[in-house]
Amino acid sequence: MISRDDVNGAAHRIAGLTRLTPVLEADRGQVPGEAWFKCEFLQHTGTFKARGALNRILASKERGELTSAGIVVASGGNAGLANAFAAARLGVPATVFVPAAAPAVKVAKLKAIGAVVVQGGSEYAVAYQAAVAHAAETGAVYCHAYDQPEIAAGAGTVGSEVLEQVPDVDTLLVAVGGGGLMAGIAAAVEGRARVVAVEPDGAPTLHAALAAGQPVDVPVSGVASDSLGARRIGDIGFSVAVRAGVESVLVTDPDIIAARSALWNGYRIVVEHGAAAAWAALLSGAYVPEPGERVAVVLCGANTDPATL
Repeated sequence: MISRDDVNGAAHRIAGLTRLTPVLEADRGQVPGEAWFKCEFLQHTGTFKARGALNRILASKERGELTSAGIVVASGGNAGLANAFAAARLGVPATVFVPAAAPAVKVAKLKAIGAVVVQGGSEYAVAYQAAVAHAAETGAVYCHAYDQPEIAAGAGTVGSEVLEQVPDVDTLLVAVGGGGLMAGIAAAVEGRARVVAVEPDGAPTLHAALAAGQPVDVPVSGVASDSLGARRIGDIGFSVAVRAGVESVLVTDPDIIAARSALWNGYRIVVEHGAAAAWAALLSGAYVPEPGERVAVVLCGANTDPATL
């Protein structure tokens, strides 16, 4: 469980190390009411995840947990890039475990940042187990992709910024995979604005958990599975969602693809499919604002192939 105090602490801790990403007002008439884009795809490494990575490493340093082994993470995607970046920025060694089939371009990018990359196993679960074993053996600080308090609290600073940039915002639409971003934002804005979780119908982690009353495994498929492909909502994400009354809405692959194209055609914004899911909720009518409702849409990542636009 995390609170606004945790998010405020993270904001203080990572001040000056992250970018204050801008907000852009959406064209009037595209959707009911007023809407803004929180352009978090402009953050370091192209996603919000740099915030949580920096907070996790700095908090570990404050507690005296960092050793010469540095940090370790299991991810060939956005979390791996963000933690490798944060470690390099702070002068801390980073080891990243990725599946053997991880794309060469991602491995090259991790190495270019300065991380030691260890490949092995056929799927993420194997890389995760190896990373946890590495942490136990070496004393390296393990950085989870989403389900750790400092990771989620750091991500929540996105919500704190939205409150400053659009003070009278009513609702924030946030894409959900493992739930760290949603949890952090919900904690940051609790009592001041509501959060609506947007999920692909091919990976409805929070939707299924709310229906079951607890986190459950779900099958994962669809165009956004590269970034919203967690098999179950994190414990932190679920607990904060229940406490804050976060609603979940589902969008389809065609909705996501159309929203991503609309962002490019209308605004020259390039985002990954997972980030486009939040805008898809408005464009498709999966979420319909009340008259006069002011909505902020978090565009959380840009690590995608522009050729697919």
